[in-house]
Amino acid sequence: MNAQFIKKNGRKAFAVLPYRKFLRMQEKLEDYADLIALDKAKSDPCNRKHHPLTDYMRQRGIIA
Repeated sequence: MNAQFIKKNGRKAFAVLPYRKFLRMQEKLEDYADLIALDKAKSDPCNRKHHPLTDYMRQRGIIA
């Protein structure tokens, strides 16, 4: 990674990186957050109930 570090009191305090690398990193972090949310939703017992699409369509009068 092409990061530059800014020191404060002799210790690395900030990292400066190219904007494109920042955007890629941000996108990966968002993907990771989405994956965590998906895993949480899948593990919720309320989300385990599912019905075939045809049942839903029959209830709505879309098909006979």
